[in-house]
Amino acid sequence: MAELTLKIIRADGSTAAVNRGMDETHLVFSDEYKEGDRIILESSEKNIHLVWQVDDALGSALVYITEKSLSYHIPFGEKKICYSPKVFSGKKHYLYARLADAEEVKAYRNLAFNPLDQHGDTHCYPHASANVETRGESVFAAHNAIDGVKENRSHGAWPYASWGINRDPNACLTLEFGREVEVDKIVLVTRADFPHDSWWTQATFTFSDGSAIDFPMEKSDKGHVCTFEKKKISWITVDKLIKAEDPSPFPALTQIEVYGTEG
Repeated sequence: MAELTLKIIRADGSTAAVNRGMDETHLVFSDEYKEGDRIILESSEKNIHLVWQVDDALGSALVYITEKSLSYHIPFGEKKICYSPKVFSGKKHYLYARLADAEEVKAYRNLAFNPLDQHGDTHCYPHASANVETRGESVFAAHNAIDGVKENRSHGAWPYASWGINRDPNACLTLEFGREVEVDKIVLVTRADFPHDSWWTQATFTFSDGSAIDFPMEKSDKGHVCTFEKKKISWITVDKLIKAEDPSPFPALTQIEVYGTEG
């Protein structure tokens, strides 16, 4: 059991709304968000699986939290254009958090999916980060690659956000799970805004168990599927990205999916 609390905290530190409950809590916020607002999730327990929704237009995710207090910063301006225009808009918002059911946790699923992911040390997993993101723009941030939006036929604002590598041949994306999981399939959806985009002919997956897979790819708007023997891991990196020999300098990753179960 866990006591869960949801709060809306204004930029000045004041509490605009709060609700709490055992194992599950819901919050309706009847006001417009303002720049600097945060959503705070507090739990009496850490290292647990939760289903958490910060906005009804963004949807929920099954996440694993490693601290008792998490902070979600409401995006504004340039930081918001990688999301649907409906997200965090208007004067009525529905949030909730609940303990995940055992059946949900144990299921074979895409362990990388997390539309709530943000920059920084979030203590909320899965979490994507990268050593480079094109011009630091939100539409090219690493977290776009795990938001579940697989539309890849253009680039820029939602629904075409991606992980952009700023033409860096040493670009590396890291996907952390926060605990040990068992995986056997990775799907890469590469951006396919041809001829603006290029593509990769190979990527390397390196796993926390010390193993690595060189994965060949081709020009396609479909998912590239890599299957392998089950591995117990806590993180994956995607790097050594080999660009095709074509005029465009702009390969990018729209989505990474990692399928498996709890370790």
